[in-house]
Amino acid sequence: MALSLPNLYAKGDAYGTKYFETKTKPSQLKLAFSCRARAKAALSTHSSSVEVPRQWYNIIADLPIKPPPPLHPKTFQPIKPEDLSPLFCDELIKQEVSVDQFIDIPEEVLDVYNLWRPTPLIRAKRLEKLLDTPARIYYKYEGGSPAGSHKPNSAVPQAWYNKMESVKNVVTETGAGQWGSALSFACSLFGLNCEVWQVRASFDQKPYRKMMMQTWGAKVHPSPSDLTEAGRTILQMDPSSPGSLGIAISEAVEVAAMNADTKYCLGSVLNHVLLHQTVIGEECIKQMEDFGETPDVIIGCTGGGSNFAGLAFPFIREKLKGKINPLIRAVEPAACPSLTKGVYAYDYGDTAGMTPLMKMHTLGHDFIPDPIHSGGLRYHGMAPLISHVYELGFMEAISIPQIECFKGAIQFARTEGLIPAPEPTHAIAATIREALRCKETGESKVILMAMCGHGHFDLPSYDKYLQGSMVDLSFSEEKIKASLAKIPRPVLS
Repeated sequence: MALSLPNLYAKGDAYGTKYFETKTKPSQLKLAFSCRARAKAALSTHSSSVEVPRQWYNIIADLPIKPPPPLHPKTFQPIKPEDLSPLFCDELIKQEVSVDQFIDIPEEVLDVYNLWRPTPLIRAKRLEKLLDTPARIYYKYEGGSPAGSHKPNSAVPQAWYNKMESVKNVVTETGAGQWGSALSFACSLFGLNCEVWQVRASFDQKPYRKMMMQTWGAKVHPSPSDLTEAGRTILQMDPSSPGSLGIAISEAVEVAAMNADTKYCLGSVLNHVLLHQTVIGEECIKQMEDFGETPDVIIGCTGGGSNFAGLAFPFIREKLKGKINPLIRAVEPAACPSLTKGVYAYDYGDTAGMTPLMKMHTLGHDFIPDPIHSGGLRYHGMAPLISHVYELGFMEAISIPQIECFKGAIQFARTEGLIPAPEPTHAIAATIREALRCKETGESKVILMAMCGHGHFDLPSYDKYLQGSMVDLSFSEEKIKASLAKIPRPVLS
């Protein structure tokens, strides 16, 4: 008989060290610590009755103003669900356009979620002590999933829905490799063929991510590649192109559109992806209640926006109800600042202009960011839903250069023990800024941070920082102006 988690009681010392008391027999204790409960218990700061959510939350249902519709890339008219069928399976299209407040999570998906969910909420007491701050810092850690990040929260349902509709092959893009790894993992569970176009800069920087994908059975190509018209066009213009998520999306979409037995899966940006990620925030609300805390500031990194939305959207729901009033802050790289430097306009989600036009904060669909180490944040646009929420004033955004981010990551690793992926280092840097402000003002704010994945396959980036060879890459104003000049200007009837 397996040992249930409520039989374990976790306690912590003044610095957050975990140890356990139990009223169970030694044989039961051995069994408990031989299963996945061990990993969850070791990362928890105290016992919790939190369970895996059984529904995803759709923020569209609660927004006072609904987001602008996506437009057809040819006609510039509001897109119809059937227009998306060449790319996506039917159930994902339904979720993309849904206005229901909650959508049930299939039992088969919950069964896979149970491999690593619920994920722990941890108080960073050692980091607090290092910073000598009166702030209380909590982080929601998603790095315990098989792929090492939050990405399987959407990869698993996307793969399952495609399997249920008899799809044989799925294609996708990936930046740092987190999404590609997650989808490869999910496809291996459900018997789907998976093909991934990985941004060239990350393909070269992060070879072990490619190996993870291949271990789970995926085919992986550097992007831009000579396998697609979109890739060949880019290579003709720039044979040494570092690639971008926009280019990789173009390549994957092209393959899906040309093959009837193939569907496209996206790891961020779209409504249904953000929907799936809300299991993060739904768990976290209950976990914060267990701690007896209410967050004053919620911080997450943003590239396409799935990790940030997953944590923030359920809290925004509670904010709209008047139950809480946290400051919600998105943090993006200074070299790819779509929220803080982009324009709010209709633009393509990919470089070649094959996707629907989406109203979002964008730097221009052919903007290619410098090859920063946070490959997952090198996207020219922000999720339309996050862009809309930002326009409504329910959140704010800042950008931080990568050296400050890695400095914060080292402080975090040397106190909390976890080595962050380069993407959440932006949230860590912003959290440290906020905690130090609290030190100056004497405020004991509660800071909640999204820690979306580990950096075990990003150690070359850390090596560059530790050797002093990392540089801050910034965007070019002229480059952005040139890119923004090429975005379409649809006239809505």
